[in-house]
Amino acid sequence: MVDNESIRTGRRCVFVLHAHLVFVTKYRHRVFSDQHLTRMEQIMRDVCADFECELIEFHGDTNHVHLLVNFPPKVALSKLVNSLKGVSSRRLRQEFPDLVKHYWRAQRLWSGSYFAGSVGGAPISTLQQYIEQQEHPV
Repeated sequence: MVDNESIRTGRRCVFVLHAHLVFVTKYRHRVFSDQHLTRMEQIMRDVCADFECELIEFHGDTNHVHLLVNFPPKVALSKLVNSLKGVSSRRLRQEFPDLVKHYWRAQRLWSGSYFAGSVGGAPISTLQQYIEQQEHPV
């Protein structure tokens, strides 16, 4: 069950939407240090705030990052991802000239693909059972 503190409201809706996002570097190059990941987390928090989203959790390794994002229904996840990847790539390149050597071939930090999974709430089997048990009007 969802706790009341995580429930958000809009003008005409009540929602709890979370997505697990994973971005990998181009060619899976191992480019990130702790310093890069610390700055990237702040950049991604700022981008999320611009979209009225909340970055709940962030963790990364040398060649990929994981994000847990709480987002409103008016946000297209693909647009959020595009902005997260684009802004982080541009700002990291500006702030860390040492990353430029990893851009030499593709001129981009991130792979063109990403993983997005919905998370939270009840398992699908529980939802199916709940819907099946709803009575039809007589």
